[in-house]
Amino acid sequence: MAIQRIDVLGVPVDILPPQDLEAEILELISRPGTKQIVFLSVWDLLKARGKNDYSACIKNADMVLPISKSILHGARFLGKHVPYRYNPFNAVINILSVLESHYKSFYILGGRKKTVMAAERNVRTTFKDLQIVGRYVGYYPKTVENDVVEAIYKASPSLVLVSEGIKEKDCWAYARRKKFSSSIFLYYHDAVGIFSERIRRVGERTFEKGLEIWSEILHNPLKIFLLFPYFWYILLLVWHRNLKKSS
Repeated sequence: MAIQRIDVLGVPVDILPPQDLEAEILELISRPGTKQIVFLSVWDLLKARGKNDYSACIKNADMVLPISKSILHGARFLGKHVPYRYNPFNAVINILSVLESHYKSFYILGGRKKTVMAAERNVRTTFKDLQIVGRYVGYYPKTVENDVVEAIYKASPSLVLVSEGIKEKDCWAYARRKKFSSSIFLYYHDAVGIFSERIRRVGERTFEKGLEIWSEILHNPLKIFLLFPYFWYILLLVWHRNLKKSS
């Protein structure tokens, strides 16, 4: 396997060269059971350090791809091998391209009715050989939960892209992992919004510079408070490196 797993502050992070992504996706598809790919931000990493369902989800994920530059800096600061950073939108496009080229199937879960229908239409236009075997809106009432799970189970798609409106986010698939047959689950909040052209994705230059948080703060000023857990992240890195030196 091309994936090498390290840990940053006790949280698993995978090193996967982009050129090996296709082979790893196909390997995941060939495995039976529920599989999961996780996009990990620095805020997610801090959350995963606790003893909670999200921590268990991350530790059991088949692929944990870092999306924050801070995780790369943290790995380097701790003397670890530095992982490759993934732009979530580009990674999803690359994964869909892999599925299309191998005539695999795809399911969309999330978004409002008009949004998910527009997203499906645009995905069909872009990936003509991709088999879209179903879709279901997010924000659904608890009473239809079993119907959603059964629909995905029967469709048995190669990939289920989970998006906005799914309250449990990454943990949705993990909590129901025994109810599916052989699908990969990937949560990306903005996927349906971007595919439907309802929202704009972060610019390439902004992402490459690691400045996407400032774009988020412009849209939601309350996210300025994310700077406090970021400072805590820095302190944890210093403490762990000093602890390693002393031991």
